Amino acid sequence: LLGVAKLVLGAVHADDSAYMRGQATALAYQMLDAVRANHPAALDGGYALAPASTDCMSGSCDPDTLAQDDLYQWKQRLSQALPSGTGTVSVVPDPLDSNDNIVTVAVNWNDSLAQWAFGTPSTDADPSAMTVTLESVL
Repeated sequence: LLGVAKLVLGAVHADDSAYMRGQATALAYQMLDAVRANHPAALDGGYALAPASTDCMSGSCDPDTLAQDDLYQWKQRLSQALPSGTGTVSVVPDPLDSNDNIVTVAVNWNDSLAQWAFGTPSTDADPSAMTVTLESVL
């Protein structure tokens, strides 16, 4: 009976870990879509600015202000949806094609509970740090 309970507990942790991975992927794609939609700010370094809460819904915003609001809203969703959820966005020139840029969106979170349940050895540098990274040509 205890073996069955341990098996169920492991399945619950695996399910929770998979759910968080799915949330991280969805949130990364949301930011990638926002960057694609705000192409001028992405090329101008707007997504490298500090996140700032602005009201772009009721009024008009310039592309850089919209990028700051995108980052602020996205980072709020990350911190609410994932334990210790954080994220980064970078846009760099494509080394293979000078007409293109590469956008990279990374989402990080702490998955220590599931990693502990799976028996990850404590000798790993940081087994609880999970990352989903998306790259796309812009």
